[in-house]
Amino acid sequence: MYFSKLMLGTVQFGLNYGIANTVGKPSYETARDIIQAAYESGVNCLDTAAGYGDSEAVLGRALAELNLKDKMQVISKVPSVSQQNLSESAAERFIVENVEHSLTRLGIQCLAACLFHVEQDIRYIGILQKLERKGLIGGAGVSLDSNRCCNDVIAAGIKYVQLPYNILDKRFDAFFPLAQKNGIAVFSRSVYLQGLLLMPEDKIKESLLEVIPVRRKLACLAAEAGMDMSELCIRFVLSNPARSSVLTGVDNVEQLRHNLQLMEKGPLAAVLYQKIREAVPLLEEKIIRPHLWNKTLAVKKLDQR
Repeated sequence: MYFSKLMLGTVQFGLNYGIANTVGKPSYETARDIIQAAYESGVNCLDTAAGYGDSEAVLGRALAELNLKDKMQVISKVPSVSQQNLSESAAERFIVENVEHSLTRLGIQCLAACLFHVEQDIRYIGILQKLERKGLIGGAGVSLDSNRCCNDVIAAGIKYVQLPYNILDKRFDAFFPLAQKNGIAVFSRSVYLQGLLLMPEDKIKESLLEVIPVRRKLACLAAEAGMDMSELCIRFVLSNPARSSVLTGVDNVEQLRHNLQLMEKGPLAAVLYQKIREAVPLLEEKIIRPHLWNKTLAVKKLDQR
């Protein structure tokens, strides 16, 4: 299955998403215009999830209005199964029903791929593979948030993986060669770390201030190479041969076109890539894993009581 180099993330269409988001989610009309511009620019895949507010419904309406149902592939995700504390049979019903509901909201008959939204649900991968054989999904996979389940991915023979990867994140360095060796399609998200890599320094939360010195080093490398941070970030991710698609979300058509222009410039020069690798230390998860940001802040507030 062919996926375009850029995959359009659509969490913004259903939720107020991102640490740097100051405008909320875009209007339906803006979302539709983004999808149309993406298709016209050669983007053939959309990423969504049942947990992204009304993103699936927005996509379903837009794809129908734009007559793109059969022209763009959609990847969606099943909400957490493990947190439901279900029996095996109940878990299977939960997964099947959620996939069917996603298809209904999207107005399509088959997902290009369906991923578990929570990595701990890898143990249910056989259920998604059943749906693949039934033709409801094109492939089964998982969305990773940490590197703790990488060996499970290999052992289960999973072929589709979405994971966070950006210029600061080295957690999956050992996994990428294994992914290539095993023919795993890797969809990398969080290229700008939810905006943390681009937002003004004075807007960065106190709990994330450790990122500033590293950002400054990277900004110097970008300036020396004649580019801005957004270009450095995207082209760094493009320099990793293990990734199949770079998943980015946008708030408007202009941002989409900007990202596409940056991607056309291709990978970084090997010398610059190596300088970046040397400039970025191994950062703690509390800095590079957005899932922990609010938890870190809550702990700090508790300590101050």
